[in-house]
Amino acid sequence: METLGADSLSNLTQIDLKRYPILDTYVNALSMEELIEVTEDIISAKKPVQLIGLNAEKVIVMRHDALLRDIINNCPLLHVDGASIVWAAKTLGVPVKERVAGIDLFLRLVELAQKKQYRIYLFGAKEEVVQKVREVFESKYPEIQIAGCRNGYFSEDEEAEIVADIARSEADMLFVGISSPQKEYWIDKYLSQLNVPFVMGVGGSFDVVAGKTSRAPLWMQRHGLEWFYRFMQEPRRLWKRYLTGNASFIWLTIRAKITQTHKSP
Repeated sequence: METLGADSLSNLTQIDLKRYPILDTYVNALSMEELIEVTEDIISAKKPVQLIGLNAEKVIVMRHDALLRDIINNCPLLHVDGASIVWAAKTLGVPVKERVAGIDLFLRLVELAQKKQYRIYLFGAKEEVVQKVREVFESKYPEIQIAGCRNGYFSEDEEAEIVADIARSEADMLFVGISSPQKEYWIDKYLSQLNVPFVMGVGGSFDVVAGKTSRAPLWMQRHGLEWFYRFMQEPRRLWKRYLTGNASFIWLTIRAKITQTHKSP
């Protein structure tokens, strides 16, 4: 299947994609409802698109990861997934109005799948986790059409069969529960072969749906502190990502603001 670029995506939807440059990449400043509408247009067009959620970690990693940088900058649909991006946008004068958390969008799209009878495929996490996610969705949405599910542990030799299974499933939406940047690499590598119009990486969202991990309290979500809640749950694993990564992101934004100020007449 032929994949869509930013210009092609703009031509198939009546929604203004609101694509703005920010920190050497781009972002589509779309609301939750606008993203839902664009997703429906993508599925109707039947041309594969990878949706990527932009956050501070990706902005930092892509500066020294050329492959990830190319994938992100060539992606036609980048939504604001991190509170850090909202802060940077306000600092730099980029008209971003709201953050659309990846897990919230994921759950809304599953609701949409039942309503519109879209077929979904769940790929990623441990076997018991992805099966639990399937069980949760089938219980909550009795008419949901789950075209298939597969855990995210595989060898390179198994990739061809995984791609073939997804392509045979005739899914309308594929949700990939693998960590970054591996999920972006994998989706980009096989996007044209998957036979799925809408593909979204959902990271650890399967673990949340399955009840293996929990989200931050609502007040922390509203104040952009979900990262701190995750850090407190796994400080040894996440300290470098969040502490040094956030510091680097803040400095990157400040430097961009200084440059922007000097360029102003």
